[in-house]
Amino acid sequence: MGRIWNSRGLALSAIFAALYAVGVVALAPLSFLILQVRIADALLPVTMLFGWPAILGVTLGCAVANAFGGLGIIDIVFGSAANLAACSLGGWIGRRSLAAGSAVMTGVVTLVVGTYLALLFGFPFYVGWTGVGLGSLVSINIVGLPLTYALARRLKGERFKF
Repeated sequence: MGRIWNSRGLALSAIFAALYAVGVVALAPLSFLILQVRIADALLPVTMLFGWPAILGVTLGCAVANAFGGLGIIDIVFGSAANLAACSLGGWIGRRSLAAGSAVMTGVVTLVVGTYLALLFGFPFYVGWTGVGLGSLVSINIVGLPLTYALARRLKGERFKF
């Protein structure tokens, strides 16, 4: 873990945090409530290329963005935890297949965020899962996965080493 905190890793974490937070807040009407398409979630699959600094960045960025969302500490804690779990698990699976890693990220975000939003808004779970799941499918798989493939080609398939 010490290698994450070199200047390159710290800068990368800060960039991912800022991109995520600004992306969510700037597109707030799409980013919050039970039916959401967080375009900033397109950064989640990209973390499979950049590793722990990027994972920590999108986790911190989510905490900052959710502080502006008005749903309180539950959204800040569980939304950030969802990003951390999704990127960690997705990154591990993504070593073999970026598409499989991306699908896992979508599942984790859908289950965690969809569950607590359904509880907060008093909807049945399937409504929360459907609302968040469809939005995550768009942002993580339809936008984020092609972005990840394009970056992987640009980086010649190599993941960053820290």
